[in-house]
Formats: sequence, structure tokens, C-alpha cells
Amino acid sequence: MAEFTLPANSKVKVGNTHKAPEGAGNARAFKVYRYDPDKAENPRLDTYEIDLDECGPMVLDALIKIKNEVDTTLTFRRSCREGICGSCSMNIDGTNTLACLKPIDEVKGDVKIYPLPHMEVIKDLVPDLSTAYAQLAAVEPWLKSNTPPPLDEERRQSVEEREKLDGLWECVLCFSCSTSCPSYWWNGERYLGPAVLLQAYRWIADSRDEYTGERLDSLEDPFRLYRCHTIMNCTKTCPKGLNPAKAIAEIKKMMVMRR
Repeated sequence: MAEFTLPANSKVKVGNTHKAPEGAGNARAFKVYRYDPDKAENPRLDTYEIDLDECGPMVLDALIKIKNEVDTTLTFRRSCREGICGSCSMNIDGTNTLACLKPIDEVKGDVKIYPLPHMEVIKDLVPDLSTAYAQLAAVEPWLKSNTPPPLDEERRQSVEEREKLDGLWECVLCFSCSTSCPSYWWNGERYLGPAVLLQAYRWIADSRDEYTGERLDSLEDPFRLYRCHTIMNCTKTCPKGLNPAKAIAEIKKMMVMRR
């Protein structure tokens, strides 16, 4: 995947530099995208030099250290620190990933950190995910059934039926995949994108769900599903090792099989 770099004529300017403490034995530079919509200024790249001997091993550890000890104005999302919540998704060293799962020592040279690409930026590293969450709601990502549940027990699945959900339920909705997809960049308001389509397939594939036909009908649209051109950026960048492209292909296959 191509590295996220600034073009020569970019309006992102060089910002402030925060030097490492005197005597730091293992300093590393973190170049962080900064943007405050409340100020009439272009975005900038601030540089923070951090002593890695006094910092945890992950990029998120460095960001938390920067915010706690160097610059309290830095803004980013984070929560679980274990790759479960999906909050700290951002572009690190040219790849969309989760900051809590990205080891600093995997990056050569300065660590460049940007918000997820091709999204409106609320502030600094925080993208506006309103459209993505509205698209998620549109596919109704919950179990739908007309059959009443059994009394005093769960809806049962066989081991084989349950295995069909592996590689789907693990998605943490970080939207790293969708924001790496050129089709989503160009048609983001109409194409649902790989993250949402994977979620849609998770319920289509669930043996307990009784609305498969209706779910497929809702995706039968030139843009909602078929803007996927199997570029595979989504699968390459997924920090959880999932395969959204395969899920989309399975939906397309089901569309053909029912005709």
C-alpha cells in the first residue's frame, strides 16, 4: 500500500517541534497531524521527540505520553488499548491500523501519524465517522427473526453453522478497511464500503437470522454493493487480519445464486 505522504504543494505546514528531555538516551521523533477547526489555520505537522526508554512499546503509548506529559491539546480517540474497541484507528507509517496494536519498533525512521484518510477531520487525529455509522445502521446489524425464541434457552446453532461466522464477528468497526478503499473514497456516500458490507454478511451468514432475502434485496443496488472492484486494500490493511473482500465476494455469489 502506498505510503501516506504530503505532496510538495500541500497546505499542511511544518509545525512545532518538542525536543526530548535532556539526557534522553533513546529519542524517537513522532510527526503528528494537527488541525483545529476552531482556528483559522491550515493543518500542520508537529514533531514530538520521545525517549522510548520511558515509553511503552506501542504507538498509542507514545500518543498518550505526548498528551499527558508534553502537549495536552493533542486530540485522538482511544479506549481499550487491546485492539477490541477500534477507537484508535489512524494512519501510521502510511498504513491504516490501530495505534494500540502498532509496535513503534516496526516503523523505520520518524513515526508519521495522520487521521484516517479521505474523512472529514473533527480535530487532529479524530475523523468524522457519522456517515460510516449511518451506513452501518442501514444494514440492520442485529439478529432478525419472526420465529419466537425457545423458552428458557438460546437459539441453537450447529458447530458448522457457528464456524461460518469466524472471520466476521471479530470486526471491531475501526473503519481502517473502508478508508483504505479507493471506491469508498470516490463513492463514500453511496457505496457502503468493506467494513459495513462485512457486517452485513455477518448476519446474512448467520443461520439464526430469518431475513436473508430482505437483506440481499437491500444490497441489490449499483452502488451499495457493486462499487467493490476487488482492489484488496481492505484485506491488506485490516489490523485484525480479517478479509472483508471475501465477505463482499460471498454476498455477490449469493446474489447470483438466487437469480
